[in-house]
Amino acid sequence: MMEEFKKFALKGNVVDLAVGVIIGGAFGRIVDSLVQDVIMPPIGKLFGGLDFASYYVPLNGQPYGLPLAEAKKAGAVLAYGNFFTILLNFLILAFVIFQMVRLMNRMRAPFTKAEEAQQAAAAVATSEEIVLLREIRDALKR
Repeated sequence: MMEEFKKFALKGNVVDLAVGVIIGGAFGRIVDSLVQDVIMPPIGKLFGGLDFASYYVPLNGQPYGLPLAEAKKAGAVLAYGNFFTILLNFLILAFVIFQMVRLMNRMRAPFTKAEEAQQAAAAVATSEEIVLLREIRDALKR
């Protein structure tokens, strides 16, 4: 069992996945900082100068003026501003990943076309061989 686990853990795909998760975590923090420190302050200023992430609806009778952390200590809150900030983080991250995949597909396209041409040529060669083999088989049957 240990030998099987060693083979599994040292496969290239598992190592690539681990590197991707680590880089993704670091990239997520960069996007989080971009949204919270660069994008949301001007949006908050536009909506009255408040930190947009601290917008909430109190559910336990807390006063509206409390910071979000204190309001959460006092009871349940519906933190829609924080949700909007996290949603914006996700959208930016998804867009960046989409652009990266799109770029990788464009870079890989010439190689894919060449491979498809080779496979088509191999299929043509194979089908000719099959035709000849069928003719030989039919001639032997006669």
